[in-house]
Amino acid sequence: MQQEHEAAARRVRIAARALGRAGLVHAYGHCSERLDAEAFLVCPPMPMAQTPVGARCDRVAISGALPTNILGEVRLHQQIYARRPEAGGVVRFMGPNMMALAALGRVPRPRHGFGCYFEPGVGLWDDPQLVRDDEKAIGAITAMGAGRAVLMRGNGAVVWGESLEAATVLAWYLEDMCRIELIALQTGLADVAPVIAGPQAEARATRAGRIIERMWDHLTAGDPELDRQ
Repeated sequence: MQQEHEAAARRVRIAARALGRAGLVHAYGHCSERLDAEAFLVCPPMPMAQTPVGARCDRVAISGALPTNILGEVRLHQQIYARRPEAGGVVRFMGPNMMALAALGRVPRPRHGFGCYFEPGVGLWDDPQLVRDDEKAIGAITAMGAGRAVLMRGNGAVVWGESLEAATVLAWYLEDMCRIELIALQTGLADVAPVIAGPQAEARATRAGRIIERMWDHLTAGDPELDRQ
């Protein structure tokens, strides 16, 4: 059990640094990995790119009050793990394109391959306040609907995946999806440009060919803890 716990903590630290290197987080943001039906591990409450090798990752119960040393918005992770038994990892991030689109109160539509992984759509929590109580956390994750991501107006986004690796990759995909949407808006073509939806999007969102694994390898290349896995 201790070996499994440390392997999970190592993945959390690797993901935290990868998200920082990719410019998806800065002083703020957090990621976590499910341990079991009762708890998950969350990264240290510090700028994620600066997460030290071997840093402690805290265990958080999926239900109940947060420990006093845990960031308040980790409630978002609790809500996802409680509602989605298939969720193995969660990322809360602030990519620049996503932040710009969220500030406009808009969500991206699936216009290229990466966007198809969010079928049936990205949710919007239309409240710019920090999510530091259970009521807001419930509201934000409810706004996610049946999808894998929710944009919070003026306040970043949350994504989940079957693993922390998948959640990290989906954060990168969502940022690129928002980049494409902003271009569509800037060109004035957002209302007429094609989208990929329904069965076509589901078919395009393949996991074959190590799709998730290759992007994870790209994002984590050179990490100091990779050789310890």
